Amino acid sequence: MTAVAVRPRAPARRWPRLVWRQALLYLAVLVVLGVALFPFYWIVRTSLETTAEFSQGVSSLLPPHLTFQNFVNVFKQEHFGRPLLNSAIVSLATTFVTIVFSSLAGYALARLPVRGGGAILGFILLAGFFPPLAMVGPLFLVYRDFGFIDSIYPLIIVYFVYTLPIATWLLKNFFAQIPKDLEEAAMVDGATRLQALWRVVIPVAVPGVFTAAILSFILAWNDFTFAVSFITSSPHFTAPLAIVNYGQSQFQIFYNLIDAAVVIVTLPVAGLVLLAQRRIVTGLTAGALK
Repeated sequence: MTAVAVRPRAPARRWPRLVWRQALLYLAVLVVLGVALFPFYWIVRTSLETTAEFSQGVSSLLPPHLTFQNFVNVFKQEHFGRPLLNSAIVSLATTFVTIVFSSLAGYALARLPVRGGGAILGFILLAGFFPPLAMVGPLFLVYRDFGFIDSIYPLIIVYFVYTLPIATWLLKNFFAQIPKDLEEAAMVDGATRLQALWRVVIPVAVPGVFTAAILSFILAWNDFTFAVSFITSSPHFTAPLAIVNYGQSQFQIFYNLIDAAVVIVTLPVAGLVLLAQRRIVTGLTAGALK
C-alpha cells in the first residue's frame, strides 16, 4: 500500500492573526466608507431641515424634525424642473453620440491594422487627461464667432470632446477581448464589417458599452465648468449651474434649499450606478487579465 501524504495542519496560533487581519481590513473599509459618505449624509441631513432649524445651527447628527418641504420649494419656487430637463437632454444626447463614435474608434483600434495604433491610443489617453479649464478659452472664442453662446445644444459638442477619449479607451480594451471568430463567422454569412460590429460585437460587449455610457452620462450630467462658461440666461441653465443661484437672498444663503437640489441631482446618477454596478465592474476590468 502506498502511503498517503497528510498535509500538516496550520498551527492554531495562526488563526488569531488571520482574524485580526480580517478585522483590521473591515475596520479600514468602514473608515474609508465613513469618510467618503459623510459629506453626502450631511447634505441629506441639511436638506431635511426647516429654515428655522437651519438658522439655529447644528445640535445633533440627526435633524430635529424631518421635512420634505425644501424639495417641494425647489420645484415650486425655484422652478428646478427646467434645469433638470436641460441636463437630461444634453447628457443623453452626449452619451448617444459618444457611444456611436467611440464604438467605431475602439473597434478600429482593436481589430483593424491601423499604423501607429499605439501612438493614437496614447494620444487619446493624453486628450482625456487634458484639463477642461484649458479648453474653455479657445472654445469660447469659437462659440462666440459661430453664435453658439447661451444654448444647451452646443454643449453636446463640448461634452463629446470631453467624454470620447475615456469611452474609446474602454471599448478598445473590451473589443480586444472578444474572439475574432464571431465577427468572421458573421462576415462569412454575408454581413459587412460594420454590420458585424453592430449586430454581433456590440451585443457581446454590452458590459463595456454600458460602462462607457454611464461614465459619459455622469461627466456630462455633473459638468459645471463648461456650462457656466457658455450659458448666460436662466432658461438655459443646466442643473449644476442652476444650483449656484438657489437659496440666496440679500442677507442669507439657505443651504437647506441648495442641498435639497444637490440631492435631487445626485439621486439619478447614484441609482443608475447601484443598478448597474456589476456591468460597470466588468467593463472597467476588461483587458486586465489575458
